[in-house]
This record gives sequence, structure tokens and C-alpha cells, in this order.
Amino acid sequence: MRVLYTGADGYIGAVLGPKLLDYGHDATGIDTGLYRRGWLFDDGRTRPMVISKDTRQLSVADLEGVDAVIHLAELSNDPLGENDPGMTMEVNYEGSVAFARKCKAAGVQRFVYASSCSIYGASGGEMKSETSSVDPRTAYARCKVLVERDVKAMADSRFTPVFMRNATAFGASPRQRFDLVLNNLSGHAFTSGIIRVMSDGSPLRPLVHIDDICQAMVLALEAPREAVSGEAFNVGDESQNYAVRDIAQIVKETFPDAVLTFGAAGSDDRSYRVSFAKIKERMPSFSCKWDARSGAAQLRSVFERIQLDEKMFTSAPFTRLAELRHLRDTAQLDLRLLWTPMKNMAPAAAAVASR
Repeated sequence: MRVLYTGADGYIGAVLGPKLLDYGHDATGIDTGLYRRGWLFDDGRTRPMVISKDTRQLSVADLEGVDAVIHLAELSNDPLGENDPGMTMEVNYEGSVAFARKCKAAGVQRFVYASSCSIYGASGGEMKSETSSVDPRTAYARCKVLVERDVKAMADSRFTPVFMRNATAFGASPRQRFDLVLNNLSGHAFTSGIIRVMSDGSPLRPLVHIDDICQAMVLALEAPREAVSGEAFNVGDESQNYAVRDIAQIVKETFPDAVLTFGAAGSDDRSYRVSFAKIKERMPSFSCKWDARSGAAQLRSVFERIQLDEKMFTSAPFTRLAELRHLRDTAQLDLRLLWTPMKNMAPAAAAVASR
């Protein structure tokens, strides 16, 4: 199958690309390169060719001959979305829906979209399934709901959209993110010796390792059309519905010399438990191979091998909002988060950049 996957140079995309090749797919990546500075370690994997282009700038002609698309490329995580809700709406909602329309016009048969369990918002102890009401509390989550609604309406016998509502991701990737809860707590534990939980630890979060997300994405490509067309799937496992305090305790056990601290109850009221029965029913070969404990151990192994220090851990390329602020502050991106052409740079700066 000829597969195009967007966000190829992102946290999940850097792991997904080699897996697509492992499964025998003819894969090509697309990425505008916003986070390309962030390369934490070399995993020795062969990756597909990656085309440097913003998905908003792709044409129908660019997509002709593609059998399936996995769409990861959006502005990721809630703090980033709240920093600029208007831009999040343009990229994540309007951009993704327009991209799906182009895919359909080009004859792409399957469109796998990376949605999120964060759309469930603040549901307390209620177990949320794909038919439960949603309660998006952030621009990021609201966009996910809107994309699912509009792209589902495009489904027909020739175009099969599938929506993967991923739990909160964790685990090691060459394009690492340290703005995700388990990754963040583990990084603090290793580099500063303090596991900093900013809340009282009571919110509930389902977690899923990026390897397991990638497995689910591949299965969504290959599943029978009648099992997945227009359907949403929570991606994870019931055993990984954690309270944040439980995640912190697992990190403490993995990094026993670190001191665990909690804050007060925070203003972020997102808290939800999720059922993952549907994905196991419709894609029977799916199962999570990782949990929080094995993921924390994986991170510790990587940190020890690369000698992660606090400067590396806190550097902008590994935190999405910090990196975008850097690129904007240095005039490398315009207000629409498109790269500023070299010809628009001052002659002296352009000369230095070309050396």
C-alpha cells in the first residue's frame, strides 16, 4: 500500500515511519519541519523519504496515486492551542478538513486521523466510550471534535475515514517531547532529582505508549472497511487509566533517588477514564505492549545512554510551545506559522546563513 503520513518529523511520526516500512508499506512522509531541531538520540532505524512541505500547501495533484493517508500534522497539545486559539483553529480544524477534502478528490481510499481522548474533558470517574458525550475544554480538543464531525460526513464507498482517539502519549522517540506527563516527570526526576507534580495529582489520565499508537494506526490502514469506516476508536488499554499521582509514584519507583512533590489542586479540571473495548473488538490483533512502568524504564535507559542533563531537557526543541515561540521570535516563521523565505532576510543575515 502506498501510504503518505504527515507529521513525519514529529514525536509519533519519527517512530511511525520505520514501522510502516516494517509492515511492507511504500511510505512517504510530509513535514514542514517546525520541530526538526529536536533530535534526542539515534535509534538506528531506516526512515522513509520525508518531503518538506506544510500540509496546507499540498495540492490534489501532490496526493494522486496515494492509497492511504495517516494525518498526524497539527499543532499538538493543549497549552500550545491555548497560546493562539485562532491559529490552532486554522491549522488543526480548517487545515485538516481542507486536507481531507483534497485527499478524497485525489482518490485516497483511507484517511486515518490522529484524534485525542482529551475531547472527553472533565468526566470524573465515568468510563468514557466512543458513544459518550464529549466535553472539550481547550482549543486543541475542540478542533478534534470538529474535524471528526466534518471528515466523517465525507465517508462513502470510495473514501474511508478512521478516527484514532489516542490516550496521552508517552515513551522514547528520537524527536522527543518533554511536555507530556510521564515524559516530563521522568525528565525532571533524572535531571534535577525532583519529580514535580504541579497539581494535587488527583486528575485521571489514560496513557498509551507511542509504539502502541503506531500499531493502532497501521491496523486502521489494514482493517476491513466495514469495521472502521467513519468510526472513532479510543487507543489505549483500561489498565492504563491512571491518576496523575499514580503516574508520579511509578516515576518515583523508577528513579528512586528523586524527591516527589505535589502542588495544590489546579485550575485544569480535565479528568477522564476511558474504555478501550471497541478497538479490541474491531481490530482484534491490537493490544498494548507497554505500560507506564515499562515506559518509565525505557526513558531512564535512554537518559542514561545519552547522559541527559537539565540544559538538554529544558531546551526549546523538545517542548512544542517553547520551540514555536523561538521560531517566531527569531522571525523564522510568519504569523501563519509558515517559513519566512530566505530572500526576505537581511543580506548580511542571509550571507551568514548560507555559509
